[in-house]
Amino acid sequence: MSRYRPPRQRGSRYITPEGERALREELRQLWKVERPQVTQTVHEAAKNGDRSENGDYIYGKKRLREIDSRVRFLSKRLDELTVVDEFPSDRERVFFGAWVSIEDEDGNESHYRIVGPDEFDVSSGKLSMDSPLAKALLGKRVDDEISVTAPTGEKLYYITAIHYGHSPR
Repeated sequence: MSRYRPPRQRGSRYITPEGERALREELRQLWKVERPQVTQTVHEAAKNGDRSENGDYIYGKKRLREIDSRVRFLSKRLDELTVVDEFPSDRERVFFGAWVSIEDEDGNESHYRIVGPDEFDVSSGKLSMDSPLAKALLGKRVDDEISVTAPTGEKLYYITAIHYGHSPR
């Protein structure tokens, strides 16, 4: 069995200014803080002799590979991203960066912000623009009905509010 994995499909290349700052801070933290600490730990562990049974050395080398891989990814990704720092002229429709309030058929209300795939976090209300729900929302207006195919079946939602800027909550 081979270790080949097909390339992952690239996400959209848009990001909010907050998302870009978070990725740049992660890159800085990994490169300027964490990597030098791990390098020092590996250096100290290597001086202790037998590296085959030295947990600090083995874990440190593994962690360095993880850090270097993430640094390479972040560096390339940040170069290709487009920061969307202006709101659309038509604020009556859902576009990238919008806060959207939706209501399901049972009257349960949810609030989401449409963001790029590099910064989504559903638990904090950030929905990737590449997700099925966000794709269904894009371009719609208040009171529009949208239908999304979920694992449990077809779900209907109604857009109750659209807001641009900081969280409406």
